[in-house]
Amino acid sequence: MGAGKSAVGRELSRRTGWPRHDSDEMIREQFGLSIPDIFARHGEPAFREAETNLLKTLQGGLPGVVVTGGGIVLRSENVQMLRAIGRIVWLDADEELLWRRASRHSTRPLLQTPDPRARFTQLLQERLPLYRAAADYRVNVSSNSIARVADEIIALTPSL
Repeated sequence: MGAGKSAVGRELSRRTGWPRHDSDEMIREQFGLSIPDIFARHGEPAFREAETNLLKTLQGGLPGVVVTGGGIVLRSENVQMLRAIGRIVWLDADEELLWRRASRHSTRPLLQTPDPRARFTQLLQERLPLYRAAADYRVNVSSNSIARVADEIIALTPSL
């Protein structure tokens, strides 16, 4: 949350000419609801199942930039499918910066708790080992612009 995945994905798509597949956008379209409404009406398990099903449809497709939510790594089958699709780039930053960015949006369903800051820290700590294990590349986005992050990803991934 807050790493700039969607913005970087748009920039990579623009530069490469490849289509961008943003899992959150595609799931919103599928349900006809916002992400918070999906969580509220159907629950997190339904959202996670929709992520997995979406990845199944992207396997073996044309080249593209796949942008996922941060929770995609919670299922090992998702990581396996992402590896089959292409390279996995982890956009990382200092926790405080990620929190500042993530907390700008009051619609994040996983932060709708009495102590959203503590919940954010908990989610990040739970996911860090999963990100480390899944990532082919780790790009620190703390002090870089979207353009510079895209430059770095293109330099790291020769197939782009």
